[in-house]
Amino acid sequence: MKLHKKIFYSLVLIAGMSSCNKQLDLPSDGRISMDQVFSDYNRTRGYLNSCYGHAPLPNITRSSFTDEAQDADDVIDGSQYIMWYGGNITTNSFGTYSPDGNPWTQLYEGIRKCNVFLKEIQTATVYVGDEEKNGWIAQARTLRAFYYLQLIKRFNSVPIFEEPLAIDHDFSKDKKSSFSEVVTFILKDCDEALKVPNTRDGFPWAIYDNQFGKMTRAIAYAIKSQAVTYAASPLFSDGSYTWADATKITAEALATCLANDYKLFDIKPDADIAMNPYDLYFITSSNDKRAVDKETIYQLGNQLQVWRTAGLPTNPGMERAGPNPSQELVDSYEMANGEPAILGYSDADHLQPIINTASGYDPKDPYKNRDPRFYSSIYFNGSLRDLQAEQVETFVGGKQGISTTDRRFTRTGYYLRKYNNYRSGTSNNSDGAVRIFRLAELYLNFAEAAYQSVGADVKVNDSNLGLSAREALNIIRKRVDMPEIKAGLSKEAFELKYRNERRIELAFEEHRFFDVRRWKILAQTDRFITGMRIVKNADGLQYNRFKFRNRGSSVDKFLLYPIEQIEVNKIFQLTGENWQNPGWLD
Repeated sequence: MKLHKKIFYSLVLIAGMSSCNKQLDLPSDGRISMDQVFSDYNRTRGYLNSCYGHAPLPNITRSSFTDEAQDADDVIDGSQYIMWYGGNITTNSFGTYSPDGNPWTQLYEGIRKCNVFLKEIQTATVYVGDEEKNGWIAQARTLRAFYYLQLIKRFNSVPIFEEPLAIDHDFSKDKKSSFSEVVTFILKDCDEALKVPNTRDGFPWAIYDNQFGKMTRAIAYAIKSQAVTYAASPLFSDGSYTWADATKITAEALATCLANDYKLFDIKPDADIAMNPYDLYFITSSNDKRAVDKETIYQLGNQLQVWRTAGLPTNPGMERAGPNPSQELVDSYEMANGEPAILGYSDADHLQPIINTASGYDPKDPYKNRDPRFYSSIYFNGSLRDLQAEQVETFVGGKQGISTTDRRFTRTGYYLRKYNNYRSGTSNNSDGAVRIFRLAELYLNFAEAAYQSVGADVKVNDSNLGLSAREALNIIRKRVDMPEIKAGLSKEAFELKYRNERRIELAFEEHRFFDVRRWKILAQTDRFITGMRIVKNADGLQYNRFKFRNRGSSVDKFLLYPIEQIEVNKIFQLTGENWQNPGWLD
């Protein structure tokens, strides 16, 4: 594999440069040996820092590869969205057109660095106290676990490398480990990291000066929760990890985070700043040493520029409309009274919604009295751009109306609002950022595992949590004043509620892409999406649903990423085994 070549050349350089200099008495060329790195405090810390930065950065554009959105760039011939929607992706072209390239090599490079650090630090002569040294080891272990989690959720089975590969490593003996085997490795790394004391120099809960983005105890717990939730899910489950296991591990993660001052962001904003705490959360910086934002567990991504790359065409400096929310996503938001507005569709094209008459939904005024998270996440016709007077006009001919040729205008009749601070723009860039892990996900992971293992209404007392799946969802809903989910639902009915709650709470946060895959419902959710074309006439507004062309990206092979073909070919030459994922044999 390419990974192995990099490791080989790195080791040869390190070994060769020191021996040549000694034998030939040549002056140093500026490079240093590992012994020199790990005998110096700043160099050792510098190497640990270099272990970071090898995971794909999260971005809102992944939503355009799901049923959350249709990307406005689908009007550009040959764009990655045109290729994805057409299903015209091969193993060799996947990295060009996928949501985050093909991160196989990138992630393994991060794992290699973690492995080197973990090996070298054991015998390092650097002058450092045991507490700080163990804290460094805990960071590297957690980071390695994080990288492996990113690998398996994309590729499923992958090889485990626990130590740096030797120069004479026998590549022909490399094997892919199953998803559950990798999860076991991930859990072990996180558990070993969590044995290090909770101190500033050890492995803390707190985030101190210049430590934003550093691995912490909360991240280790979040990794464990997500890993075991995925391991129990239909796509990856082999019986090694059950929903009972997922319940126990996530209950501990949630309870421990709550006991250490993590909580849902609940600050009520001024009316001219944001509409509700959920709205405010996504335009609030998490780089504050947890002084205000106590919900974010890990923000890997950078601050977004929604105003520019997913904005309204009336924004100065705006370039593209980006991911345009689908009508299916809009339909998933309940009414403010807690009733679903739409119960499904009476036709195969989703053009004839089944209206829940008990909800109060009015098809002639479809955006009235919806879940507050709808108003926080989506710009629709009539919504307020600045929370005061400027109304968005998505009707045909409106200032932000639908276009089939211009990437600056919506394709679906909707624009993204989440993360968008209306004050943000060319002179004041103040939009929010995607969080990789936040406390709300732990509540949702717990709810999923608990209803699957013990039922929706049974309190789980693991780690003294004392919470049921239904209560976990109600805590999330309470933040935006949504009515509680009532007790007594069947498992099937609660599952519908749960999956819908997860969909809207985590909208545009990259989860939907992986959720529909691990649940193995991609063929149902991503086959096509619809939009809303609004016509303004003398009688008022006429709302017309319309369907986009079927997508070729909903077939089974899109459940997983393909492994880079060059890597597959190398392994096949060495072992005779084909490591490629199903459906990706070009």
